[in-house]
Amino acid sequence: MTDVIDASIVICAHTVDRWDDLSRAVASVRGQTACPREIIVVIDNNEQLHRRAADEIAGVTVLANDGPAGLSGARMTGADHATGAVIAFLDDDAVAETGWLAALLEAYRNPAVLGAGGPVEPLWRSPRPSWFPDEFLWVVGCTYAGMHIDGDRIRNPVGANMSVRTEVLRRAGGFTSDLGRRKLGFSVNGKARIGGKAESCEETEFCIRTAQLNPGGYWAYQREARVRHCVPAQRTTWRYFVQRCLVEGTAKAVLTRLTGRVAGLGAESRYVRDVLPRALALNLFAAIRGEAGALGRSGAIVAGLGLTAFAYARTRLNGVAPSQRPSAPLPVGPAG
Repeated sequence: MTDVIDASIVICAHTVDRWDDLSRAVASVRGQTACPREIIVVIDNNEQLHRRAADEIAGVTVLANDGPAGLSGARMTGADHATGAVIAFLDDDAVAETGWLAALLEAYRNPAVLGAGGPVEPLWRSPRPSWFPDEFLWVVGCTYAGMHIDGDRIRNPVGANMSVRTEVLRRAGGFTSDLGRRKLGFSVNGKARIGGKAESCEETEFCIRTAQLNPGGYWAYQREARVRHCVPAQRTTWRYFVQRCLVEGTAKAVLTRLTGRVAGLGAESRYVRDVLPRALALNLFAAIRGEAGALGRSGAIVAGLGLTAFAYARTRLNGVAPSQRPSAPLPVGPAG
């Protein structure tokens, strides 16, 4: 057993359009049953938002991203200034339940735990489309049906709700920017980052790398560490679904070049082999019984898999090579 562990909370933001969401995220952190050591808000390349946050959000540290543009750079800016033994990352459009931080910190009583995360539930801002399958909630940054959980162990948490030992993060070299959506070449109308987020799969790569560097260490899944992740109307469209699947397939191809196919696609292989066929069969039977939306969900499952596989294969065939991932000085054992 370890002593009481304190945590720094890092929230990254990049647009004034989500000011109300950011305010709610900060308020949810302030209302935790376990008090964080500090709250750090990192603004990614938006001077207007940086000034407003510094002026209007009291009692937090507001920083400008001083690393590569995007979510990975912003997270590492926050991590570089964090003083807690654990760093917890919360999305600027997510709301943490009051026991979120306490549940995350409970995991660190086990010295083998490298990091921890919990469920991310969708907070729909408009009616959920009847065609949207639970197995594709990863499209909107949430925990999806069929996510592989082995007892209390997972390969990687969802980025909207994850934490890590500060020492583990720093000695592993931090997050890579090779999986950024801008770097991968995806945008909407060539004007904006899809969904307003800069990265895809960077948490997966980081978690795989830290597990490889720390034999015997693992990532924990804390079921009581819940957050709700905002899903705005623009993320409920068929167009967004298609774009997000293409981003994911492309990112997974880069991920496997960084980590190897076994590590990079282990959970996905089970998902494709077991989860999606079962979901497709259940929805087809439901459609035969006349259940509204079931046929649409069946089509979305087939299309989502096909689009993601297409983007993956195209990227592999094109031979897109990522930069080297962050280097760690030496493999380390689980932090205690």
